[in-house]
Amino acid sequence: MSSKKTVKDNLIVGVDLGTSRSAISANTRKKRWVDSYVGWPRDFIAKKVVGKSILFGEEALANRLSLELSRPLASGVIKEGIERDEKAVRELFKHLVDLVKAKKNSAVRAVVGVPAESLKANKIAIKSAFADYTESLMVVSEPFAVAYGLDALNNTMIIDIGAGTIDFCIMHGTVPTDEDQRTILTAGDYIDEQLFNGMKARYPGADFNMEMVRRFKEKFSFVGELEEPVEIDLPVASKMTPHDITEEMKNACESILPAIIETTQELISNFDPEFQNLIRSNIILAGGGSQIKGICSYMQEKLSEDGPAGVQRVEDPLFAGADGALALAKDMPESYWSED
Repeated sequence: MSSKKTVKDNLIVGVDLGTSRSAISANTRKKRWVDSYVGWPRDFIAKKVVGKSILFGEEALANRLSLELSRPLASGVIKEGIERDEKAVRELFKHLVDLVKAKKNSAVRAVVGVPAESLKANKIAIKSAFADYTESLMVVSEPFAVAYGLDALNNTMIIDIGAGTIDFCIMHGTVPTDEDQRTILTAGDYIDEQLFNGMKARYPGADFNMEMVRRFKEKFSFVGELEEPVEIDLPVASKMTPHDITEEMKNACESILPAIIETTQELISNFDPEFQNLIRSNIILAGGGSQIKGICSYMQEKLSEDGPAGVQRVEDPLFAGADGALALAKDMPESYWSED
């Protein structure tokens, strides 16, 4: 009787720990997200200015000149051995849980999504980082969490295009194995670097930083062709001046496509030949990169050279991983929570 009450009273959460953004969904019907930044005031003046001992997300970015700023999830991986970043991950997780908690004394059960091929390494690091904040914790691959939330559990490929990694997972009616999954590192941050370098090369007199470039990408990213040019304002000698970055945006966004197509083709070609056409016809893009204009039609056209292909995107890229992790946590048999 008491164990049932304990389970019922648990705060159950699904967490998508991302390089750029982290999201949480809870059985309290609350869901929240934050940019994956944590900052501490540099000195007593900074603390007086910001008025807090620790800041998260957009608030941390807005006050970054006063802070020791951490973006701890490089390539979606906890940077072990770097004390500040390990502390930042713990604080970020605690902050997310606090945002959705219904009552202070609830025990927390969490399913946390991490990049596909780094699952084994991250499992230990995450369990260690979150031990003080959870009663039970499971670590799964991010694309598997997305697939579970969509109930896309058979004859489907999930491609999760994040900031630090792009994760691939073939679902075929069972828990995916290592052979069913891949991770590549040329993802959203790589696009930012290519766009920054392209803009610098074309407009050396313009003044901008990586955060500005990231915002331009999120607003204007595309592959293929556009009907209207991408025009932005940048300061030149402190005067805001219009700049055309259409070609730079196109080149930067398309720079990740060859690796995506190649990895997709490789996974499909290694799969059971009788089911390859089914997988190719049911590809779902998730993550922030799924919102790049034209990416679904571009990929579908390229993959159609090997056979019938179908590519679509998730409706809610921000919470698809967290929602899936929560669904998995709710459905998980009790015996699984006690497994290592």
